[in-house]
Amino acid sequence: MKRRILLVDDELAILLTLRAILEMNGFEVDTAASTHEAEQKLKSHDYEMVITDMRMEAEASGYEVLRVARQQAYDPATAILTAYPSVDGEWKTRGAHSLLVKPVNTEELLRQIENLLVSHQEHKSQHSGKATLKKVNPASGVSHPSGAASKKAI
Repeated sequence: MKRRILLVDDELAILLTLRAILEMNGFEVDTAASTHEAEQKLKSHDYEMVITDMRMEAEASGYEVLRVARQQAYDPATAILTAYPSVDGEWKTRGAHSLLVKPVNTEELLRQIENLLVSHQEHKSQHSGKATLKKVNPASGVSHPSGAASKKAI
């Protein structure tokens, strides 16, 4: 099963180039050219990762995309893609798991994405194990992890 990524950037050339690179390396990629389009896709599809440009309609549009992504039950890994990295680490406090600085070579981009996906999946597994309590169905006596029926497989 291909891992699904939402790529958000208002520059068509970047969207098409990164989409081609990611698809050639086994990812399923959806694109959005605006914050609004990204929000709609985040609410209607599940993604393992969201990569968003920081500066689109406004200087900090990427943070709005991150905010919506972090509200989704499927809990995607998140990364900011920017040519203007901040040295203050604000991107961490605003919900990004990683900062990808443009331009980035293909090998380094793929390495960073893979590392982020692995570490985020490990983090999710650790937290779901702690939060999952067993509930017994009184009718059948069978135990199920709480919330299992409402969670989607990623």
